[in-house]
Amino acid sequence: MKKPDFKTLNLLILFVTFGALKSGLAQTETLPRKYISNKTDKPIRIDGKLESAWKKAVWTERFVDIEGDKKPLPYQHTQAKILWDDTHLYIAALMEEEHIWAYQTKKDQIVYLENDFEVFIDPDGDTENYYELEINAANNTFDLFLPKTYKKGGRAQLKWNIQDLQSAVSVDGTINNAKDKDKRWILEIAIPFKSLSHENVAAIIPTAGSEWRINFSRVNWQHDVNEEGKYVRKRNAETGKRLPEYNWVWSPQGIINMHFPEHWGYLEFADQKSAKRKTSN
Repeated sequence: MKKPDFKTLNLLILFVTFGALKSGLAQTETLPRKYISNKTDKPIRIDGKLESAWKKAVWTERFVDIEGDKKPLPYQHTQAKILWDDTHLYIAALMEEEHIWAYQTKKDQIVYLENDFEVFIDPDGDTENYYELEINAANNTFDLFLPKTYKKGGRAQLKWNIQDLQSAVSVDGTINNAKDKDKRWILEIAIPFKSLSHENVAAIIPTAGSEWRINFSRVNWQHDVNEEGKYVRKRNAETGKRLPEYNWVWSPQGIINMHFPEHWGYLEFADQKSAKRKTSN
C-alpha cells in the first residue's frame, strides 16, 4: 500500500477546517438581528420631530443591503427606533437623502415605485398572517395583509387597512425640488396593536418579554430629472429599461425578497426593569 502523503493530508485538513470556520462565520453574520424595545410611560406625539420620549430608545444598527455582505454598504444612512406602550407600537426612522421626492399622494398607491420606508410585522412569528406598511416622504401610506407568503400562494389583501394609524414626516430640505440638495427626512409611526388583525386573525397584545418578528426596508431609486424638472426613475441608456431599485434593510434577508419572514429580525418588548437587567448581565 502506498504511504500517505502527510504534507498533502495536512493541507487538506487545513483547507477543510478553514472552510468550516468560514462557513460558521458566514452563518453567524446572517443571523437575524434583534432589537429590545423599551416601554414608554406616555403616548408619543406623532409629528416627525422625535420628542424627548425617544431618548428611551436606542437606534438600530445602520441599514445594510438586503443581500447583506454580498453587496456594498448603502451610500445613504438609515436607522430606526422602536418604543411601545399598552396600546401602540411606535416606530421612528431617520433617512439621509440628498434628493427627497415623492409624487404619490393617494392612499394605497404602489408607494414602493418611489422612494419609501417599509415595515413588516409578524406578531406570532409563524411566517403567516403578517402585515406590511409603506410610507413615502409625502406621508402617503400603502398597507396590506398577507395570510401566507407569495411563495406559498399567498395573495395580498390590499383593501385591509391599519385602523387609526398615525404617521408624520419632517423634511430637512425641500421635497420635489431638483434644484437643491436635501439632508434627511424623519418618519414617525404609531400602530395600534388592536389594528393588527384580520377576520379570523385576532390581534396579539404584547407584554414585557413578548417577541415578534419584524423588519424594515428602505426602497431607494436612482433618478434623473425630466424636462419638466420632475424626478423620474433612472433608465439604462442602452436598453431603456429602468435601473433596479436599492433595497436597504435593518436585518439582512440574504436574498432580494422581503417576503421571507423567517429571515426578519426579532423584536423583544421590554419594560424598564427587564431592560436594565439585560444590560447588567
